Amino acid sequence: MRAAYVEKLGPPDLIRWGELPPPEPGPGEVLVNVLATTVNPVDTFVRSGVYRTPLPFPFVVGRDLVGTVAAAGSGFAAGETVWCNSLGHDGRQGAAAEQVAVPAERLYRLPAGARPEEAVAVFHPAATAHLALFTHGDLRPGQTVLVGGAGGNVGSALVELAACAGARVLATASPRDHAYVRSLGAAEVVDYHADDLARRLAALAPEGVDLHVDTSGHNDLRTAVALLAHRGRIVLLAGVRDEPVLPAGPLYMKDGSLRGFVISHATVAELAEAAAGINERLAAGGLRPRAVEYRPMSDMAHSHRCMERGELHGRRLVLRP
Repeated sequence: MRAAYVEKLGPPDLIRWGELPPPEPGPGEVLVNVLATTVNPVDTFVRSGVYRTPLPFPFVVGRDLVGTVAAAGSGFAAGETVWCNSLGHDGRQGAAAEQVAVPAERLYRLPAGARPEEAVAVFHPAATAHLALFTHGDLRPGQTVLVGGAGGNVGSALVELAACAGARVLATASPRDHAYVRSLGAAEVVDYHADDLARRLAALAPEGVDLHVDTSGHNDLRTAVALLAHRGRIVLLAGVRDEPVLPAGPLYMKDGSLRGFVISHATVAELAEAAAGINERLAAGGLRPRAVEYRPMSDMAHSHRCMERGELHGRRLVLRP
């Protein structure tokens, strides 16, 4: 079979598109014919070695896929359309290949009506958003959530999922993204470049913010803590090299909490719960990617370069064999 793979950690130029032996599913695994995969920031972290995890070499890159079951087994029927978003780390081969063997506990059926090669673009950002809001953020209906960087892939998923859960959503975004973010359910959107950003957000949430999630990777914890309501939570999900100042005194005086997570540490049960939430929205016609660019899977090295250079604002790359 053909696959996009590396033989050692390093820059995108190390990614090769070529022949590898086809996978042989082990106990509890399902053989899947891949229809499409995509590229996420975490894929570049794994490939470069920024995120250290056990990898078999040659290592097939990528974590997300949509495909069809090649042979019945482990509760799945041949021909079913399925998806996964947790390959490519912790000893598991990645998704960027013509065929993959997927642990059945990490494989989910795609709802009828969802477009496979469009849906693959949202699996990772939507799962990240679900984990941030509900697994780590304890968001409940009627609470106020602030989403920083709401125009991006994770940010837009945060807005949509929070609004659908009955939360009041405040968001920051570039002015060009304001209409889009409002269309997803944000009650108020503020330009994140505004000189008086903190004042404007405080005026929009006079009783404070119950949950603060910033996707930008620049975690201004002074402002975040100041905006928190009593027992408010800050969830960190981006900023691998960020080292902000934490105003510990104001945080504990509010009974506040600060939590961080990376999706690669999510348990199988947590991922399955997120998948159920994602499938519910997909079945309802939600979680549509803002813009998709289709490329051949052989273009994986260039796609990783585009991701690392920050050239994909609002766009998702979907790569097909």
